[in-house]
Amino acid sequence: MSTSKLEYEMKAKIIKALAHPSRLMMVDALSEGEKCVCELTELVGADISTVSKHLSVMKNAGIVEDRKAGLQVFYRLRVPCIIKFFGCIEAVMREEAKTKEQIISSVG
Repeated sequence: MSTSKLEYEMKAKIIKALAHPSRLMMVDALSEGEKCVCELTELVGADISTVSKHLSVMKNAGIVEDRKAGLQVFYRLRVPCIIKFFGCIEAVMREEAKTKEQIISSVG
């Protein structure tokens, strides 16, 4: 079964939407449940307009969805399994660390 170029482009859009430390922090926080923008702003330590832009990028990629309650906006993960991607990234990080340790020990 062949994957089309469009499918790869869609996957890249999602990965690009995650490719910022603040966005990764927000996704991690949202894995625990719905959060208001004010909570995410405090978590990230950025102004509300910056956090809103990050959330907009992730919403456009289909990662998060929102709901309004009065003046507040709450976000949640649209597909919570996205957090499994973090485990894969962490596995790559561990392997990379092992490789660097081996290089350092072979030089020393």
